[in-house]
Amino acid sequence: MAGSQDMFDAIVMADERFHGEGYQEGYEEGSSLGIIEGRQYGALHGAKIGSEIGCYQGFAFAWKYLLHSCATKKDSKKMKVLESLIGMIQKFPYDDPAYDKLHEDLDKIRGKFKQAPVRSEAQVSWPAGSALQGFSGHTRVPCYAARGRPRFST
Repeated sequence: MAGSQDMFDAIVMADERFHGEGYQEGYEEGSSLGIIEGRQYGALHGAKIGSEIGCYQGFAFAWKYLLHSCATKKDSKKMKVLESLIGMIQKFPYDDPAYDKLHEDLDKIRGKFKQAPVRSEAQVSWPAGSALQGFSGHTRVPCYAARGRPRFST
């Protein structure tokens, strides 16, 4: 009778044992897939943030050069805004994904970009025959945000 009792216990306990083994296997597989998915998600969103900041930096350098080449007293405030924007971009922690204030700093950069002369009524004269001849300060140029929707500067 003791032998039949052990067999009965083995059958009843098999459910718990298989449940435990299945949980452990699922946990291990889910962890490895989660790491892969997390890495892909991080790379995608990091690239979007990098692209957005690169867009802001490109505009800031271009407008700083253009304003510097035909600067007036009126443009000194615009130059200060551009220099501030460039400074914020240069201090941005590109290589530290665990930086606590990453999104706060990114929002500050976005705010400073909104103050930049790219959004003002700056007029630029391009040389005849230049590929940029039709471009002016009033042209709408997309600058892609971290969330993937276009932001337009005017």
